[in-house]
Amino acid sequence: MDKIKAFFKINERKTTIWTELIGGLVTFLAMVYILPVNSGILADGTGMNFAAVFAATAIAAAIATLLMGLFANYPVALAPGMGINAFFTYTVVLGLGIPWDQALAAVLISGVIFLVISVTGVRRYVINAIPKNLKLAIGAGIGFFIAFIGLKNAGVVVSSPSTFVTLGDLSHPTVLLGLFGIILVFVLYSLHKKISRFAVILSIVAVAVIGLLLGAVFPSLKDLMPAYGGDNLGSVKDLKETFGKCFTAIPELLKNPSAYAVIFTFLFVDFFDTAGTLVAVGKDANLLDENGQMIGDDKAFLSDAVGTVVGSVLGTSTVTSYIESTTGIQSGARTGLSAVVVGLLFIVSLLFYPLFSVAGSIEVAPNVFYSPVTAMALVFVGAMMIGALKEIDWKDPIVVVCAFITIIMMLTAYSIAEGIAFGFIFYVLMMTVSKRHKEVSLPMYILALLFVVNFVIKFTVLQ
Repeated sequence: MDKIKAFFKINERKTTIWTELIGGLVTFLAMVYILPVNSGILADGTGMNFAAVFAATAIAAAIATLLMGLFANYPVALAPGMGINAFFTYTVVLGLGIPWDQALAAVLISGVIFLVISVTGVRRYVINAIPKNLKLAIGAGIGFFIAFIGLKNAGVVVSSPSTFVTLGDLSHPTVLLGLFGIILVFVLYSLHKKISRFAVILSIVAVAVIGLLLGAVFPSLKDLMPAYGGDNLGSVKDLKETFGKCFTAIPELLKNPSAYAVIFTFLFVDFFDTAGTLVAVGKDANLLDENGQMIGDDKAFLSDAVGTVVGSVLGTSTVTSYIESTTGIQSGARTGLSAVVVGLLFIVSLLFYPLFSVAGSIEVAPNVFYSPVTAMALVFVGAMMIGALKEIDWKDPIVVVCAFITIIMMLTAYSIAEGIAFGFIFYVLMMTVSKRHKEVSLPMYILALLFVVNFVIKFTVLQ
């Protein structure tokens, strides 16, 4: 036990082994939905085998997260990223007509480039060049973003053809269960006793148990409540369908002119999604040094890059750091031990997925999924993260505008990376026209230009 404490710096980071175990469990439950969801998205129209993608998703998430915990000692879990998996399927494969094995090759190449960036000093040079106020805005923006995801997953907010977003059907049993969880987690947290530290895990357990009971007692609610799945959705033997296919597809991929834009997009999204997540996590987990720089983030980026490489070889889209990790951090996780717990649970889930299916998504209508068991965790964490706003310099009008743009675009574009992009572009533009260009570092000019190039590629070459 003492060796474990020393290895993960348990005492140094003012935590306990029990707290780390709970934090890891909470994080896993908040992101276990990715197993069936990622498999469904990648198999949708690409020709990829669902079971193979399921196994690749679980194993890639396990390897990358274990590496993050054991090597970087960060309380961050990784898995194939939402958003980028949709880009993989609907833009690259279905839109551009690139076969799925070549798309995996593009992910592999982007991962290798990310690996090189992480090993060299480029990554630290970029992150350290971001102004403090923009880092704070990114952290707060992610808070709003993750809370929005939680409300969407609970069905409390839904899409609308007239207003884009509107209030969901609060009479729907699944929505009511999710709403109950949101109320419960804040009530438990407000008690300001020892129970408040376990507000998230207690709420997850309570909602799961209530949902199971309602489904058992009332047959009409059975399909609308959490339930245990009956079968595993994939296993190691299924990997033969996708394993290593990315290597043989590289020559054909590089013959396609649009492939280079795809590789650039995969790299860009992975880098800045990871950067944004780690900036938020580093602050909340007290992993910043006296200069406000992240401790050991070079190892964290390296772990993320390795995860993408491993994932592409196994047969899944870009693996990235998950913002859901903040659910575990708000539960007290501060070290890589919590990430190790998540990694091990991903391995267990591959063998016994039905054990965790109760935390998965419920299809309440064709292609409409709600996750009432874990939605409250995301809303709660989002509320905890927006505290970064109080540290922003609200007396500087340019800072105010750029913070606002970063947050609102992250939320409405439904992308951490694109919120960062708009924030950076506006920052450089406004600092330049207000004759404060000398306060802007060279890397910020380069990054703003690269973000513009990224948008040009996305909305011209990849259309």
